[in-house]
Amino acid sequence: MPKIMGVATATPPHVVSQDKVIDFAKSLFGEGKHFSHLLPVYENASVETRYFSPPLDWFLESHPFTEVNDLYIKTAIELSEKVTTEVAKKSGIRTEDFDVVFFVSTTGLSTPSIDARLFNRIPMNPHIKRIPIWGLGCAGGASGMARAHDYLKAYPKHRALIITVELCSLAFQRNDLSTTNVISTAIFGDGAAACVVFGDEVPIPPEIKSDRAIPSTISSFSTIYPNTLEVMSWRVTTEGFIVQLSRDIPSIVTSKVKGNISEFLSGNELTQEQIAHFIFHPGGMKVLTAYAEGLGLSMERLQNSQNTLRNFGNMSSVTIFFVLKLFLEQTKNKSGEYGLMGALGPGFSSELVLLQWN
Repeated sequence: MPKIMGVATATPPHVVSQDKVIDFAKSLFGEGKHFSHLLPVYENASVETRYFSPPLDWFLESHPFTEVNDLYIKTAIELSEKVTTEVAKKSGIRTEDFDVVFFVSTTGLSTPSIDARLFNRIPMNPHIKRIPIWGLGCAGGASGMARAHDYLKAYPKHRALIITVELCSLAFQRNDLSTTNVISTAIFGDGAAACVVFGDEVPIPPEIKSDRAIPSTISSFSTIYPNTLEVMSWRVTTEGFIVQLSRDIPSIVTSKVKGNISEFLSGNELTQEQIAHFIFHPGGMKVLTAYAEGLGLSMERLQNSQNTLRNFGNMSSVTIFFVLKLFLEQTKNKSGEYGLMGALGPGFSSELVLLQWN
């Protein structure tokens, strides 16, 4: 089975505490009745720090979409180069050894895609297969892993690179006093990650430590729910992206996740009780609570997801790799144990990937 050899993560330079964001939001949105009513959203978000591409005072002025998207391209290339170089080193290979790259993002536009621009900055295989994935939002990271699994089942001698970059802060609209926009300023942040997955016939480099179990991807499972297009989406305007989020997301998670996961696991002749590690995308504290309630889990089983949300916020598709990295760094991952990656995104859709440490 395809083997996950390493994960690298990166953030832009501007770290902001939630207290500073609250003060900033007060000065920007004012002390009107509507904003005062929404103020508890910041305090209850379970987010302490986030990272933004521009400094906080950049948001005091309106910026045309062209300027915002140019900043997205510039920052996305820089972060992609950083995580790709680091993850190749972690995996004991060169950047030119990758056979395929999956580039995942939803928070900006670029043609050619960022992976092509990256090709002109660091050494890469001139015959590399490029598979950009756009529009899957928070589900994009798990989807990238799932598609890499599918690809490597067909090409077991190949090495796959998954890059995720999301600059959610750039979608902020300073003149938008909608509830959704205010909520977005309380939870979303920027970040990038890269993951290396080897096909089954690729030997593990001898310099890679062999005293730790390595997770393999066993199976993937994609689901799209009918009549849920408005649950989560971008609305593209002349000012840029405007996020649209439904208050029904937690209830959808609670009502659908149990059956969805049970169907996936039963197809692999497993039960939920056999899953040792739940690697879930932390869309927000309410979403994590909904996962726990829907699956009958204690919140301690989702501690890595909570820690990631607290320290980085919701970075859309990137976030699940921050969570996965915590699991890879922990010594408790023992040979034979199963893990489940899961994320939800626009569509409204679900992506699941089954892992096993060996």
